Amino acid sequence: MTSKSKTQLAKLPQTEILIYWLLSFGSHLYSFYHLHRFSKEHEVRLNREYQLEPGLVKGYKRDPSEFEWSFWTEWGKKSLLWTFTGHLILSRLLTLRVPTLSVYDFLAACSVLGVKGVGVLLTHMLLSFSVAQLRKPVLSWLCILLLLSTLYIQPLQDVQRSWYDTEGEYYLLLFSVAVCGLRFISFSLELCWSPAGPGSSSSSSSRRRGLQLCWLFSYTFYHPFFYNGPIITYKDYKEQSGRQTSALHYLLLRSGRIILWWCTAEYMIHVMYMHCIQSNETYLEILPPWALGGLALAVVQFFYVKYLVLFGLPSMLATVDGLVPPNLPTCVSIMHTFTGMWRYIYVPLGGSRHGPLYKILSTGLAFGFVCFWHGGSDYLQYWAVMNWVGVLVENGLRSLLTSSVVQYFVVTMKRRAVAFLCAFSTAMLILSNLVFLGGIHVGRIFWKRVFIQGWSTVAPPMLAFLYCFAQIGLEWTSHPA
Repeated sequence: MTSKSKTQLAKLPQTEILIYWLLSFGSHLYSFYHLHRFSKEHEVRLNREYQLEPGLVKGYKRDPSEFEWSFWTEWGKKSLLWTFTGHLILSRLLTLRVPTLSVYDFLAACSVLGVKGVGVLLTHMLLSFSVAQLRKPVLSWLCILLLLSTLYIQPLQDVQRSWYDTEGEYYLLLFSVAVCGLRFISFSLELCWSPAGPGSSSSSSSRRRGLQLCWLFSYTFYHPFFYNGPIITYKDYKEQSGRQTSALHYLLLRSGRIILWWCTAEYMIHVMYMHCIQSNETYLEILPPWALGGLALAVVQFFYVKYLVLFGLPSMLATVDGLVPPNLPTCVSIMHTFTGMWRYIYVPLGGSRHGPLYKILSTGLAFGFVCFWHGGSDYLQYWAVMNWVGVLVENGLRSLLTSSVVQYFVVTMKRRAVAFLCAFSTAMLILSNLVFLGGIHVGRIFWKRVFIQGWSTVAPPMLAFLYCFAQIGLEWTSHPA
């Protein structure tokens, strides 16, 4: 919403805000408690079906079925924590940091992916670089989309799998190629949008291209962001690299927070087997209503905490290097709009600068690209469509509510009515994330049990608690501390 509309949201009494906090926090704990009870009641059967792992604490078992968390935890213990530590030490000791760190980062990638895996990345990098020299954004997009599409060609997958002894090593290559593809997009578009420069000799042009290639090499293999992100634009990386920062106090504070987030994630999969439960339709059908709500919250909250760890550690190292990484993910419980979650491709595509039709197209293409980048499966297509519709509805309502015709009524609606509308938006946001994280069957069963079968018993209290979440989100964004 615009700054003008934000000022129209009344600041509520502190007592009312406290009530919303208590209801929100209490509903989280109560629903998680019911999910914990269900998990323990069916632990024997879940263990038989999904092979629960021995827990880190005696007497508890651990849900290992969240692939991404298990995958990165294993690789972290195996090698990534050590190579990250090496990067950090070199960053603090060296004077000419960027060239030397680039060599170290490249060697670290070779040690994990092997020469052949790094060769794939170098091939993609050189092709992207060559096409970008034409300074045609459409050609750069086509080139990189074609390169990303090679991830889904079965014969190439079989060849690349044969390079490695384990499936995990192949997946690490897959993730690296996908994330580097986003960096190639950033570099290519920055080059296409930059002025071509005055005419000069062929030798100076060659030097300029050589310098660009060196920066792209450093940007591509920058170790903290190499395997999984987060993504920083090429322009920001180039401008911020080489800056000196004081590190000790920041490292201690941020390391403590990352350890706390890691403990929270591990605690969740020790006491709530939400990922096992969501993969079985029978359990979804028999979950009590509070446990069903707890499952929805637990799945999306775990996704949030997971990326606080997976993005938090690389972002900490990047900050020590003088970079300004993207903000860490926002908690879905206080994220009351669709547009706040997915907007990173929308702006480069033109956004709302070229009228409403182009705005709709840009939004659709943004979600379409995210769907394609994640693999293009049917459940991802449903997720993309649901988010696209959510954004269009949200923008439509915002345009209506800020129009001069109804501006007077917007002022009188005040904040409670806005939070009421946001409660429905948050419900659709959580539902779309359940489809993204669990598949179509999870979203279908939640829709049936909450909005069809439970329209008079489950949906009203759920929307009431989401109203409390929305009020906290509005308080957080409209009146930050």
